[in-house]
Amino acid sequence: MRLRSFCLLTTATALALAAPAWAHRQWLLPSTTITSGPDDWVTVDAAVSNDLFYPDHSPMRLEGVKVWAPDGTPSVLQHAGTGRYRSTFDVRLDKPGTWKIGTANSGISGSFMVDGQEWRLGGRGGPPGGGAPGGAPGGPGAAGDGEGPGGAGGPGMGNQAGGAGGPGGPGGARPRRPSVATVADIPANATDVKLTESSGRNEIFVTNGAPTTTVFKPTGKGLEFSPITHPDELVTDEMARFAFLVDGKPAANLKVVLIPGGKRYRDGEDSIELTTGADGIVSVKWPMAGMYWLNTSLTDAHPESPRATQRRMSYTATLEVMAP
Repeated sequence: MRLRSFCLLTTATALALAAPAWAHRQWLLPSTTITSGPDDWVTVDAAVSNDLFYPDHSPMRLEGVKVWAPDGTPSVLQHAGTGRYRSTFDVRLDKPGTWKIGTANSGISGSFMVDGQEWRLGGRGGPPGGGAPGGAPGGPGAAGDGEGPGGAGGPGMGNQAGGAGGPGGPGGARPRRPSVATVADIPANATDVKLTESSGRNEIFVTNGAPTTTVFKPTGKGLEFSPITHPDELVTDEMARFAFLVDGKPAANLKVVLIPGGKRYRDGEDSIELTTGADGIVSVKWPMAGMYWLNTSLTDAHPESPRATQRRMSYTATLEVMAP
């Protein structure tokens, strides 16, 4: 019995080591995705964690979380609070139809050289000595030192600010590289300008009464989710079809990952990996009921900013799948 236990532990450890290393995942988890009252509520947990839907790392910041009513008009968070490992808030569903709750972030980050010294765009250092490179206007560095919107991690991953600790500087702190806050602050004599434009969406959908589709109307910008099967009508014995768009056009050959919650109680991710066709559509057959984390990302060479050389986009959603 002890030998068997050791073998099982060794196998589980080997699987964990062989599994791909994910960054901390950012997620929104609604208390329900379907209500039927004339004036109902939903409570949402928001966090960044290793195990999906189990808050074990840090809370999601709520400043960028927005609510859209079924007619597409903005609504508000209520009773918002942030604890050590998660944030929570309520949304009053006072209109019938499908509500959208989530974030839509964008930004530009990267580096450039001035007189042989590397500078950062969007870093946390600020100009050395109080000046700006080459006489350019100075300003405080933007929060976060990651490549994704909102701080450390890629789009759709963690949103906490990047740290500055580590060996090498006074008191053990790692010396911060000089930085500027905006693209306009990059001086004319800068060389080796390497900028990346990033955008990411993280959304959930809650339906009060009959489902509606207004909140899914594409904006025509970036990577977007355009469901064919309504995300609040997902059932294990029915195939679901989702479309993805880039700048309003089908996103072909896009890798889409779906991971069920409850990883804390499994040896593996049990992820579903799909690829969109030429029409930007994937079809999903759900293996079990429960909450799923959907994520996809794309890098291309079509940024809007004239100084950027590439664009990184991501989309994340939490979906609830019901038993028939």
